[in-house]
Amino acid sequence: MDPTDLSLPPLAAAFVFGLLGGAHCIGMCGGIMSALTFAVPPSMRQPGRLAGLLLSYNLGRISSYMLAGALVALLGSVLNHALDGIALVLRVLAAVMLILMALYIANWWKGLLRVEALGRFLWRRIEPLGRGLMPVVKVPQAVALGSIWGWMPCGLIYSMLAWSLAVAEPLRAAAMMGAFGFGTLPVVLATGMAARRVSLWIRHPATRTLAALLIIAFAVWQLWHLQSMTGMDDMASMAPSHH
Repeated sequence: MDPTDLSLPPLAAAFVFGLLGGAHCIGMCGGIMSALTFAVPPSMRQPGRLAGLLLSYNLGRISSYMLAGALVALLGSVLNHALDGIALVLRVLAAVMLILMALYIANWWKGLLRVEALGRFLWRRIEPLGRGLMPVVKVPQAVALGSIWGWMPCGLIYSMLAWSLAVAEPLRAAAMMGAFGFGTLPVVLATGMAARRVSLWIRHPATRTLAALLIIAFAVWQLWHLQSMTGMDDMASMAPSHH
């Protein structure tokens, strides 16, 4: 099975990557969620209204992930048609980015932070648009603000986008990014005591180490699959033809 194919196992893997990347999400998005909540006028902070706004923020955020995945996959498709052998390079890049994600999640190496810097130029131009939507009191505002929030520089997202680039099929890449985004929801949406418990579990060194090892195993599986396919192609090219 091709690990860049979007059958159930890779979609499940994308969801798990989002869930296990929750420690990073707590750090980046937890403060944003709190700020957005407190920006709502006190008279409008009924639990039902707040829950609807928070869910809307995150649906907007996930929709941005899906759009980014589709656009990057479209670029991958163009590159595949324009350059011979680029598909293999893109798949190796995707596996390397997943390994960098794992190292970051486990706190073994923070090199992925350098990748985040690549998105700051775009973010400086998009972020002011969100300020004009504050304070958010309606669902359409929340969805719009969430869709802007989704473009915030994030090394984990960039790792997944590298996978989207290798997939090179916009609809499949969008599905994968959606699965990843929904994987982040439990941590980002958790509140009160549940949030503290989830946060403690996600941040625990053993959890982070397990998450990293699972992601590395998946990336190594991708590389092994590519190596085996390359070997078979070499054997096929060496085989004598029969007429």
